[in-house]
Amino acid sequence: MTHLHRWMLAAGSALALLAAACQTVPVTGRQQIILISPGEELSLGEAAYKKTLTSSKLSQDQAAADMVRRVGQRIAAAANRPDYQWEFNLVEDQTPNAFALPGGKVAVHTGILPFTKDETGLAVVMGHEIAHAIARHGAERMSTGLLTGIAGKTAAIVFGGGDPQTEQQVEQAFGIGAGVGVMLPFGRNQESEADEIGLFLMAKAGYDPRQSIEFWKRMEQAKDGKPPEFLSTHPSDETRIKRIEGWMPEAMRIYEAQAR
Repeated sequence: MTHLHRWMLAAGSALALLAAACQTVPVTGRQQIILISPGEELSLGEAAYKKTLTSSKLSQDQAAADMVRRVGQRIAAAANRPDYQWEFNLVEDQTPNAFALPGGKVAVHTGILPFTKDETGLAVVMGHEIAHAIARHGAERMSTGLLTGIAGKTAAIVFGGGDPQTEQQVEQAFGIGAGVGVMLPFGRNQESEADEIGLFLMAKAGYDPRQSIEFWKRMEQAKDGKPPEFLSTHPSDETRIKRIEGWMPEAMRIYEAQAR
């Protein structure tokens, strides 16, 4: 076999791999490359969630914890992922965060509740985070960023006394840790995608999508010294609100259809 033939064979194999790795994001239809299998992704998400809960304190506020589970179950029903084993917990942590992992493992920090104010505000947050999970944004980050090298490892390897740096990278990919969750700097396309999908999820779940604008306005007012948008992977709150306003007619159609 000549060098040219070997090169063509290798190129053909690479193209076949990329074709197999090409996925479509629900709702938006964006094409993404994911090199980690759904099974590996779910295992990593479950292991990361268990580790997080082990090192966290669950809230003893039963009413608030029940609200998190109630809203989560409604959003989960709207997401229509019967293959996910949904679990919702409220964690004692004053950072205003939340995250949803592959497989339906969701944690909300108590620090986000002053911003959500009520169930509908909480639905904005949980819709956004669950959207990250069903759109497989964490797996996409692992596949296209610096985390590609660990994409093939199972949760048993990563979290079974493995390399702490690798473990931290997995957590970062899925949005776990201080300063992440709702404020996690996913790529701008992924953040916008989570906003769009999350808006439709909350509307389908019977929550007024118009309240999403009010929530993001509260988040905007709470920030001090935020960097210009071009210095951040996050869209500015002004840009985010304008986009949400553009999706609102379709979200209201979905919401009003649920009310009939």
